[in-house]
Amino acid sequence: MDKISELERLYQLYLLSGDQDYERTELLAFFPDKDKMRFKQSPQDKLDFIRSLQQNKARVMMVGDGLNDSGALKQSDIGIAVTDNVNNFSPGSDAILDGRSFDRLPAFLQFSKDTVKIIHFSFLISLTYNLAGLSYAVTGRLSPLIAAVLMPLS
Repeated sequence: MDKISELERLYQLYLLSGDQDYERTELLAFFPDKDKMRFKQSPQDKLDFIRSLQQNKARVMMVGDGLNDSGALKQSDIGIAVTDNVNNFSPGSDAILDGRSFDRLPAFLQFSKDTVKIIHFSFLISLTYNLAGLSYAVTGRLSPLIAAVLMPLS
């Protein structure tokens, strides 16, 4: 559960559980703000909570472990279903995470952010390359043969 503390430093975390609050005191170590833990939540309560965050312009990633989370998983911007048997689980989520890999979630999120940065940088390079190539082509300083050879590189 120390991965939750790692995520807490980077994101706002909330615990929404359909269970009773028997483990509230143990979970305070990971969720020091008791207002961010909600127990006895119905599937509709979870869905409404996700919607309320989104109405306040938040981008929401939901991590859920059951079919009772399917509405909230689908409503969230990114829904990740956690299961121990990925072959027997097909909720309305964007991804399915094997329960044994949950501790890798912070690394996966960082990898995803780095990947998006690389994609944006690649688009910038491509745009710059194409604008420069277009300016040469329009002025007639670039032969059609050279343009045809350079086109796949963009």
